[in-house]
Amino acid sequence: MSNTMGYKGYTASMVFDPEDKIIVGRVIGIDDIISFHGESVTEFEANFHAVVDGYIAAVEVLGSAPEKPASGKLMLRIAPEVHAAALKAAARNGSSLNKWAEKALEAAARRV
Repeated sequence: MSNTMGYKGYTASMVFDPEDKIIVGRVIGIDDIISFHGESVTEFEANFHAVVDGYIAAVEVLGSAPEKPASGKLMLRIAPEVHAAALKAAARNGSSLNKWAEKALEAAARRV
């Protein structure tokens, strides 16, 4: 089981490296690679905050926006007919609209 820690909307994985006796972290949920470590939870947390703050500052200096992890919340405006058809399809599948839409979006994303 992996532990995680959050800061400013970012999540870091926490894995203990028994050989080096450090906690190794990596920001997860984004494509950019941000990794760090600490010898204690306190040091790990401080380093996590520092790399996230540094990442945000660096991409802003480059004129870009920092990549943000997806929240899992999605607001859509769709035609009422599409909404009604999706509700009916979800009911036929015996699932909620959220679960049905998640599966439909996942399948569509794999095709791209």
